[in-house]
Parts: sequence; C-alpha cells; structure tokens
Amino acid sequence: MRVYVPLTLPGLAEAHRTGELGPGPLLAHAVTPALREWYLSDDIEELEYAALSRAALASLRLLAADPAAPRRRVVVAVDVPDGAAAADPDRGLDPAALGEVRVAQSVRLAEAASVHVDAADAEADVAAAAGALPAADGGDDDAQFVVDGAEDHELLWYATQEIAGLVAAGE
Repeated sequence: MRVYVPLTLPGLAEAHRTGELGPGPLLAHAVTPALREWYLSDDIEELEYAALSRAALASLRLLAADPAAPRRRVVVAVDVPDGAAAADPDRGLDPAALGEVRVAQSVRLAEAASVHVDAADAEADVAAAAGALPAADGGDDDAQFVVDGAEDHELLWYATQEIAGLVAAGE
C-alpha cells in the first residue's frame, strides 16, 4: 500500500539524519474506501493524486504549527505492507480525515518511493496559507481562498537519492 507522509523540511532533515520516518504511529494519507467514495473515481492515479493532495494539506498544517520551518510543503511517498496502515474508524465520517491513515511503526527512509516538495516560488503562497489556516478552519471564506492558493502550486517530484540536496537547500 502506498502512503503519503506529510512533513516539513526540518522533518525531512531529521528523517534523513536518523534514516527513518517515525517514531510510529505516523499520520499519513492513502487511497482509502472513504477517499474512493468521496472522489468518485476508479482511476488509481487520480486517487493517489487526491491522497497526495490531502497529505500536502496536512504538511501545511505542520508548517502552521512550526513558524521556523521553511514555507515549503513536503510529502514522502512510501510503500508499506498491506495492513501496516489503517484508517481511524472514529474519524471515518470526518471530511477532514478523508484518506487519513496511521502507520503503526516507523518506516525506513530507504523504503521511500519518492519525495514531493514545493518549489521556491511557492513559499509566499504557502506562508500565507499557513497563516490563514485557523481562520479557514473557522469558516472564513476569504481565508479558505488563501489556503486554496497554496494548492495552485504543484509539488515537485524528487527521487530519494535527492533527499540530501533537498535537506541542504532547506537549511
């Protein structure tokens, strides 16, 4: 099962230093039955993109909680054994939890398939979106528009061999 783990650049640096994403349980996003029902598509690539997008929003939440982190969303795609990730049944009906799963154990960074990171030109929009999250969560339509502006930036794809460069550039 492919899961998408939201991080920040300092979180990616820590994973690079320790060699693992963790400790568990890890919050991640995946193609879950609830996400399939919400997205109304059978195209696995579209569904995986939706899960990646949900993880990017979770990364934005991590940025909002860490004002010192560079304003770039980070998502690590990793394949875990079936059954290693499970949706929280208590959050199944919460729209904010669509695609959300918990990976019980830490995951070796060497098992990652790819890393997805905002380009430098997204930083201003991502910073504004991180600042607008509380108001957007409270129902402010203008703030939600600002948050949605971060989604206008596609995350760039990086091979795992490029993690050291990403970490060095983020410091």
